[in-house]
Amino acid sequence: MTANDEDDALAEAYNRGLDLEKAGDLDGAEAAYREALILDPDDHGGVSIRLAAMGRMSAPERAPDAYVATLFDQNAVNFDDMLVEQLGYAVPMMVREKLEELAPGPYPRLLDLGCGTGLTGVSLDDWCDHITGVDLSEAMLDEAHERGVYDDLYVAEACDFLEASEDEPWDLIAATDVLPYIGDLGRFFAGAAQQLRSAGLVVVSCESEPDQSADYTVGAKHRYAHSPGYISSLLQRHGLDTLAFDPITVRYDEGAPVPGYLVVARIR
Repeated sequence: MTANDEDDALAEAYNRGLDLEKAGDLDGAEAAYREALILDPDDHGGVSIRLAAMGRMSAPERAPDAYVATLFDQNAVNFDDMLVEQLGYAVPMMVREKLEELAPGPYPRLLDLGCGTGLTGVSLDDWCDHITGVDLSEAMLDEAHERGVYDDLYVAEACDFLEASEDEPWDLIAATDVLPYIGDLGRFFAGAAQQLRSAGLVVVSCESEPDQSADYTVGAKHRYAHSPGYISSLLQRHGLDTLAFDPITVRYDEGAPVPGYLVVARIR
């Protein structure tokens, strides 16, 4: 089978899965998606996330890197309009307002994980001497570069970067709209605690499901939701004292508010 034949077979299996899922034939959709996953083990289409949302496999520890990179590469140019104007996303400004209330800086070194097009970097730029942005999508980093607020930009997954970085410690680590693509947050908070300067802060946003009992789940929109108790336990485990754990509307989806939390914690 040639590469083109493989691509055609993958597209056929994936699209068949989408059609069957939409028609309510979950058995047929599962079979098609698993066929697609065999053809594309890196999972550019996020088949594993779809199967988890359908209840047909356990939620992976995080969304596949290839899926996240592909998703955001495809949407980079129109991302700000889609996220801010269409989905009512305002978390970067919520971060600014909460830090103004709790600890307005300055923060000499900011690490912006999953920086996307740079909305969080822009909101905190005047408080920071040096801003490092990290994202899996090169196209998103191109957009962030154009804003002119980042001193360094890296293509990397957030947890991998935290574990591998040998740079100076950071005074503030921000991860806005990143945790919805990571299920198991153990590596994330362990890495953040390791990379923070003494008394440094980490600020994150997450999504939640009503009456959620599991540590994390994949919802119908193929994003992870985390229970507050799970996040609180990880903060405590990794020596992070909670300064804020505020319920927020993360964004809107088809006009309905998506609930979540804005969390600020300080390393002991």
